[in-house]
Order: sequence, then structure tokens, then C-alpha cells
Amino acid sequence: MSQSSRGKEPSDDKLFGSDSVRQKLKDAVADLGHLMGRGYAQKSALALIGNRYKLNVRQQKAVQGMAASSEQILKRQERSLSFEVLENQEVVMDGFNVLILLESFLSGAYLFKGADGFYRDLSSVHGSYKKVSQTARAIELIGEFYEKAKIKKIHWYFDKPVSNSGKLKKIIEDIATEKGYDWQVKLTFQTDADIVNENKISVSSDAWILDHSDRNFNFLNDVINNQSASNIIDLDF
Repeated sequence: MSQSSRGKEPSDDKLFGSDSVRQKLKDAVADLGHLMGRGYAQKSALALIGNRYKLNVRQQKAVQGMAASSEQILKRQERSLSFEVLENQEVVMDGFNVLILLESFLSGAYLFKGADGFYRDLSSVHGSYKKVSQTARAIELIGEFYEKAKIKKIHWYFDKPVSNSGKLKKIIEDIATEKGYDWQVKLTFQTDADIVNENKISVSSDAWILDHSDRNFNFLNDVINNQSASNIIDLDF
């Protein structure tokens, strides 16, 4: 179930590291957000933007993650709660989304702050989750968040079809038992919809969940603001 890390690919510093590249990415994100706001399908608009700015596949994926229409940005930010109001609340954790983002951050991979203020990375599950050396620390950070914010309960959701989700469920349940955390872990076939249907505070960077949840908390922003990091790409939208 394990692999070493979710760190950078060898080409990432060249693809994302320079000021000139970041300016190009910023322009591409702005253009894609504008087209999405005008009703263009994201897939076709991204292909157009990718061709215009000569972006490769990883750069296009980063732009896709960072872009949002002005309407989406406004609604997501209006529904975003501050840390202070989390006490005694129940939150719903988008398990793979949050864990993989944290693992990537701790591995030194690039994270991209979107126009909506939420962070995305370039990792994906691809039907199989593999534990990495940063997984334990990632879960530990969520435990620290749970304790610091005095959250009443965390409902974890994971995609059941993803291999190793059952093993990850047991790891998290064992930690919860050991620490005395009120955590419930669920494996489902329609994770995004189930998270939204809980009608609680969503913790996710997934665009669909953010657009359909009544309340959200930008957990990664809270983590990153409390740690120094050189692997954050903030294009200052």
C-alpha cells in the first residue's frame, strides 16, 4: 500500500518555477475563468487556452485547478467560514482530496492557490491509493486541526471503488480510537454527492463540492498559513 513520496516531478521546477512562466499561468487562469463565466465548457476552453499559451499537460492541469468564473469565486468565498466558528460543529472531510493535498504539500510538491483561494495539486488517485511516507503526518495535522478548532465530529468520506480505501479507513479509525477522536469513516460510491448531502461544513478543494455545499472551510489555507513553504504557487489573483 505504500510508496515513498508525492513530491515534484523532475520537470516541475522548469514548468512552474520562473517568474515568466508564472505570469503566463496567471494570464491563462484569468482567460479560462472569463470563458467559463461566459458559458464555455471547461474542457474545450482549456484546450483553447493551452494552445494560445503553449502549455503542456501538467501546466494545463494546474491552470484548470486554479481557474473559476467570477460567480463561482464569489459564491465559494461567501460560503467559506472562519476558523473561529468551527467550535462544536460537525465537518465533512473529503478524504482523498484533503489527504493527497496534504501529502503533496509535505512532500515538497507544488501546490497551486486558485483564484477562489483554495489549493490544488497535480496528484490524482487513478483508481488506487498508495500510502506514502507523509501520510501519517497528514492525518496528524488533521487531528491537530480537530483539537485546536474544538470540532465536535469529523465525518470522513472516501471513494469505495478506489483500491486500498478499506485499509486507509482502518488506519484512520485506529488513530481515532487511540486518540479518543469522534471520527466516523465512510466508504461510498458517490462521495461528492454524499458529502454535500450531509448538509454540514465541507472540507474540500473539489470544485463541484464547493459549488454545491452551503458551508465550507478552507483547511489547506489554514495549514499553509501556519507553516513556511517554498512550494506554494500563489499568483495573487
